[in-house]
Amino acid sequence: MKEISKKQMAVELLKAIETGASEPIAYVNAEHYTQHNLTVGDGLAGFGAALAGLAEYPEKARVNTVRAFEDGDFVVLHTDYNFYGPKAGFDIFRFEDGKIVEHWDNLMPYDGTPNPSGHTPFDGTTDFADIDKTEENKTIARHFVEDVLMGKTPGKLTDYFDGNNYIQHNTAIADGLDGLGAALAAMAEQGIKMEYYKIHTVLGHGNFVLAVSEGAFAGKPTSYYDLFRIENGKIAEHWDVMETIAPVSEWKHENGKFAGLK
Repeated sequence: MKEISKKQMAVELLKAIETGASEPIAYVNAEHYTQHNLTVGDGLAGFGAALAGLAEYPEKARVNTVRAFEDGDFVVLHTDYNFYGPKAGFDIFRFEDGKIVEHWDNLMPYDGTPNPSGHTPFDGTTDFADIDKTEENKTIARHFVEDVLMGKTPGKLTDYFDGNNYIQHNTAIADGLDGLGAALAAMAEQGIKMEYYKIHTVLGHGNFVLAVSEGAFAGKPTSYYDLFRIENGKIAEHWDVMETIAPVSEWKHENGKFAGLK
């Protein structure tokens, strides 16, 4: 097997969904592969069955990974998908001894409509910087989720931003803190609550940090994947994918949505 990075292995494995290439399957530990996508069966057999089902779908699959980074044994991918319809997604792979042994993801439908500021879930910078500040930036993101999104100290909101300079890629929210405030006010008027209960992991590389959290949206159990770009100690840009967590009766395995993340 050619010597390539964990990041490249993960990218190639996802791309195989589009191309049908069989070689990247060798990057997966065939004897020990734990699946956390609740709609896909466990193990390599489950992954193979999902690919086989996709072959019968009328639209050709598309997999365009926009951002990818490594954090220890984990690889994070941010991807523009079309399988069973267009989607925005984040994938996390865990490696052991050079092989992929575990996978988590969060997916949401996306019809291509830009948000009020003209952004999509994928556009924006892809340049990684400040690698020496990785741990500092991970701490900033974690504290923001705790203080603001989990509501422990909401008064600290403005501490995390450089004034109103904030680029937003959420499909329903405009740029700036004023855009965020307007969206939250609109949800409150409609009686919609966005709740964060627990952070399951925070992974990062330089100026990009992904926080994986569990909560509820409009009363439904929800998985939140929030990607932040941090610049000079402030949150400068945000992408996210929200997914409603299916009831246990519909799960294809018993591994859970978040187990193993740390």
